[in-house]
Formats: sequence, C-alpha cells, structure tokens
Amino acid sequence: MLVTKTPGTALTSINETMLNAFDAFNEYKKVLPEQKAIFLETIANEIEALGDTLINKASEETNLPAARLTGERARTTMQLRMFAAMVREGSWVEASIDTSIPDRYPVPKSDIRKMLIPLGPVIVFGASNFPFAYSTAGGDTASALAAGCSVVVKAHPAHAETSIMVYEAIKTSIKKCGMPSNVFQHVNDEGFETGKALVQHPATAAVGFTGSFSGGKALYDYAFERKNPIPVFSEMGSINPVIFFPDTLEKNSEELVKMYAGSVTLGMGQFCTNPGLMIAIESDALNIFLENLSEEVSKFIPSKMLHEGIQQAYIEKMEKALSQKGVTLIKKSTYQSNGIKTLPAIASVSGETFLKNPTLHEEVFGPYSLMVKCKDVNELKEVWQSVAGQLTTSLMGTDKDFNDHKELIEIAPAIAGRINFNNPPTGVEVCPSMVHGGPFPATTDSRYTAVGINGVKRWVRPICFQNCPEYLLPEELKNKNPRKIMRLINNQHSNGDVE
Repeated sequence: MLVTKTPGTALTSINETMLNAFDAFNEYKKVLPEQKAIFLETIANEIEALGDTLINKASEETNLPAARLTGERARTTMQLRMFAAMVREGSWVEASIDTSIPDRYPVPKSDIRKMLIPLGPVIVFGASNFPFAYSTAGGDTASALAAGCSVVVKAHPAHAETSIMVYEAIKTSIKKCGMPSNVFQHVNDEGFETGKALVQHPATAAVGFTGSFSGGKALYDYAFERKNPIPVFSEMGSINPVIFFPDTLEKNSEELVKMYAGSVTLGMGQFCTNPGLMIAIESDALNIFLENLSEEVSKFIPSKMLHEGIQQAYIEKMEKALSQKGVTLIKKSTYQSNGIKTLPAIASVSGETFLKNPTLHEEVFGPYSLMVKCKDVNELKEVWQSVAGQLTTSLMGTDKDFNDHKELIEIAPAIAGRINFNNPPTGVEVCPSMVHGGPFPATTDSRYTAVGINGVKRWVRPICFQNCPEYLLPEELKNKNPRKIMRLINNQHSNGDVE
C-alpha cells in the first residue's frame, strides 16, 4: 500500500487519509453555515498571525520577493473571508421550490424542491507559482470548505515548508472552532504515484489542480480510469493571445509598449495569464511598436525563477521556439549576472509560418512573447482561431478599431473565458464577476471558474426532494425561511416564507 508522511503524524496510508476525509465530510456537511463562516475567517486570522515568518519562508523557498508574497497572502485571506460571507448570506445553495397542485388536470403536480449539496472529499494539488493563493489555503481549499466538503491537500514540493506552516494554521483553526479533526489533511510527498492514489481512491469526490498541461491531463485521465469517474477541475495554462488593432498602434503605441513590457515580464512571466502570444496586421506602426517593446523588455532586470525545474523548462522551451524556421528573435534582456539565465525575450513570426507550425502554439512559461505578423485581417482571424482554448484573450483598440472589426470581437467568447479590452491579461481580480477558466486545454471544464465565489459550484451537485415531508427537508427548503435567503418560489425570487 502506498504511504505518505503527513506533518505531525506517523507514516499514514493514503487509504487511511481518505477514509478519515470521508468520515470528516459526513460530520462537516452538517455544520451550520454560521459555524462554517467563522471557521473560514479563523483560518484567515491564523495565517495572518504567522506574520513575517511565513513570508520569509515562502520567499526562501520560491525566490519571490516579500512584497509580492505579502500581497498574495492578503489575497488568500481575502478569499477565505469572501467565502465566509457567501456561506453566511446563504443564497449560493440556489434553493428552488415548486409547490404542489393536487387538483391539476389531468395529472396532479407534486411538491418539488431543489438545492445544491456538497460532493464529498476534495483533493487539492498545490501550485508552484502561487504558494498561498493557489496552494494549501488557496481558492480551491477555501471554496471546497465553504461548500461543505472535506479537503486533502497534496503540497507542492517547491514550497513544502511554507505549505506545512499554513497547514498548521488550519489545524489550529479546526481546534479553535470545534470542526471535525480531519476536515483538512495535508500530504507532503513528491511521488506522482501518491497523486494517482489520491485521485483514484473510492472516497475521493472531486479534484482541483493548477499547473502544467501534462500534470493536469494525467490527473484527468486517472479520474476517468476509475469505476466511478469523478470531476477534475484542472487549470493547465494558456498563451493568452492579444490582438493589437491598427488604429491603436498608430495612436497609443507608447502606452501599449509600457503596458505590455510590464505584463510580459511581471513575476518573471510565471503567471498562467502571461501574454505569450501577440497578433497584429503588418504595418510601419507595428514595426515601431515591436522595436520599442523589445527595447523596453531588454532593459528589464531579471530575477531567479521559482525553482530550477521551471527555469530549465523555460530555457529549453524558449530555445525550441526560437529555433523554429521563420522565427526571429528581436531582442533578449541585456542584463548580465551570474546565475541568472532566464532572460526575457520578444520574437516574431509571419502568420503563414505560425499557422503551419503547431510548436509555436505551445506555452513557454516565463517572460517570453511571440508576435505574429499577419498580412491582412483575414489571416489575423485565422491565426487567432487556430490557437486552442485560452484563459484570456485581449483586444487592444480604439473605438474606431472596435467599430471597424465587430466580426472579430464576436469570435472572442469562443476562444477564452475572460475577454480583456485595453487591459493586459495579467492580474486576476478576485470578485463574483471574475471568470478564471476557459475552453480545453486551458481548463478541463470551461463551465466553471477557479476564482470568485462561483468557484464553489465545482464542489456541489443539485439534489431534488419530491413530496418530501416538511420535517425531513433541509432548512433551506422548508416553508419557513428563518435565514431569509433568496429562493426561487414558484418561479418568483423571494426571501419570504412559502405561503
């Protein structure tokens, strides 16, 4: 039997971990919403109480600067409190009530009521590039706990000690709030067999993953090898194509250069929303923009990447892309320093060549971007539509551009989950309206988001009660509505009681 070590315990089998998670789920799903909300808020408080010790450890393990990590920790605790507010408000369960019509002719209508309920134990795989926001207590964990699921996190080995510190903060919160002791468990093991065993255990109900295509697709395949397949929500990267329309290149070139030099190099390009692909129609204005963009990027002072594996992968993939026939390296960063090999770079290629070479469609995870120079708007459209599903796509244009190219704008929703207008793709606002997802292979299920309160919908399913006695109904579906949550009653939204 596969075994793994969890912090603070002896060697524990995956089977025992998952059985503990299942038992904890059966207790936790009955916990009242107010108690769940307090639990989530307590986790946020305990993470903040770790102070600079946590920030320093994360910086040591990831090479990320303290300022970036401080902001990411704030985002993480904000997410926890956001889900606490959602749980407390209560309407997220989407309660729906259709009362009976016993004298309906020719067939009487039954009383039918529906709401969302939690799936069961959720496995969360920590991400390498976000040691807080997409890891141990990140959005997947916060949303799963909010849904009423137990959680088992497989820590990312790139920041294992940081993950343990956050784990201990969650365990402290469990004790303070009187939650089931195994509602959250932590697995710290580098072996891929451990991940496979977690996904394929019969008690596992769903999986959350942020990382590479190969890793996310493997987990997806493991889940469908099971006797009872389960949902896997993998976010697997993106090249985030950016369209630069002609009029804005003529009028706003300087602003665009600053914006996109910053976006390409932000965090050493280690974001799933990095603008790895730019597309425009050939023109003198495009040549000037590209020259100035490359010059701006060349001045960027690079830093170490998250770990040696990511650094080596960036070098290899960039060199592979640049070695392709027809690809021109415009400029790399001119910075010289021992140990810093991951230099930002801007390259270009013709639309015709790009369309013929699938290698150029692949993500280069790091501060690299490829400009595709198209001969006309038809080729631009063809290039844009040739890329696989994306997390984001961006449209940079003036009002004239948008009015002149309405047929192109109509294409955008088929390409990505988030459409940016005159904004860079980097920077994901955590709010109810955000969609962080997109068509395959950006994610394994484009119907869901990994950011914002709607992320909770990954970990729930609808349940229907027909002609159920009032006393057996969940609180959310009873005639009385003591929490005053918004419900759909006979096709009318109301927070009142059933008459």
